[in-house]
Amino acid sequence: MNTPAGDRLSSFSAHDAHGSVLVINSGSSSVKYQLVNPVGGESIASGLIERIGEEIGRVTHTFAGNTTRRDMVVTDHGAALRIALDLFTEHGPNLDEADVVAVGHRVVQGGNKFSGPVFIDDQVVQDISDLIPLGPLHNPGHVRGIEVARALLPDVPHVAVFDTAFFTTLPAAAYTYAIDAEVAEEHGIRRYGFHGTSHQYVSGKVARVLGRKLEDLNQIVLHLGNGASASAIKGGVAVDTSMGLTPLEGLVMGTRSGDIDPAVVFHLHRNAGMSIDEIDDLLNKRSGIKGLAGDNDFRVLHDLVAQGDEGAKLALDVYIHRLRKYIGAYHAVLGRVDVITFTAGAGENDDIVRALAVEGLESLGIAIDPARNAERSREPRIISPDWTSTLVMVVPTNEELAIARQCIGLIEGGETSLA
Repeated sequence: MNTPAGDRLSSFSAHDAHGSVLVINSGSSSVKYQLVNPVGGESIASGLIERIGEEIGRVTHTFAGNTTRRDMVVTDHGAALRIALDLFTEHGPNLDEADVVAVGHRVVQGGNKFSGPVFIDDQVVQDISDLIPLGPLHNPGHVRGIEVARALLPDVPHVAVFDTAFFTTLPAAAYTYAIDAEVAEEHGIRRYGFHGTSHQYVSGKVARVLGRKLEDLNQIVLHLGNGASASAIKGGVAVDTSMGLTPLEGLVMGTRSGDIDPAVVFHLHRNAGMSIDEIDDLLNKRSGIKGLAGDNDFRVLHDLVAQGDEGAKLALDVYIHRLRKYIGAYHAVLGRVDVITFTAGAGENDDIVRALAVEGLESLGIAIDPARNAERSREPRIISPDWTSTLVMVVPTNEELAIARQCIGLIEGGETSLA
């Protein structure tokens, strides 16, 4: 793991800290931020700046129950972060008084170079830039955000936390694609996996909630947001995951196709005259639930299904079929599954998806109790009946808190529980 650190880091201590971590997720056209108490776990303040570089941007900042909204021009990422800092000054909390001990940056693609959080220096910025060919949709925005944030907040350590880091433990049999080995090596083609911060946080939280040792548990984690991914985790170590070279592979998602025959790309190029960029846009932005049903909001999808819409019914069936296939596949990979956990938007809130996903798996010792599944709660909970050999749980994810705690662990030079 690459962990360079500047001399000034020795002056910062988060041990038993009452301080905070500013977590920044700088995307291609947005900046999402959250000020987090890494000890108590609460979000102190949060915000989102969208439509960067467009005619009119949208700004939202929330603190102490009050939300400020503005529509204004946001020319670039530099302007976005300056706006964010101004909002902290104007509407609170004052960052000088919040004792910010680190700035944590979410980075989607860390390749096989970064296996954990790292202090950011010029070399790390260059390394993240070098990975842009593997993460063209995300890493450019991360680099811009990091560069601006380091200039605006020069007196605290900046830490990069990578979506891919948790999956650097995958065995070669799981991460290797069966293509020409020299081509794969030259161009970095392998399974990297994504949503790793969420999968790591949730699997650790499961162990704590159950009062079990993490190393004793075999888990399947299903992160079902607009982007969706599955992981197989053995004793706290990831051994397989559904996303691959990019976040396009795997489960059916809100707008992404997930698994598809690669020859579809050739077919569309040769016979439909579509360019590579057009196919990229099709598979990433106009496929998945939206492509089949016309809308990627699951609330809308369920309403359409209830109204007898055949396209919506097919979309839900395809989504569930793929999800159930991965549960079965990872059951085989692990040999024994102690816990299956649903998390993220649909995973946490959609009882219909959860019920359908495990329907018919009773012979594997997997089932859901309807009453427990219907319960609305923001707390981690078991939703399987008492007789099952595999627990089914719902555990809310918290990627910002996980990033904040990885920052603290790095600063302290030791292990910090993400959950």
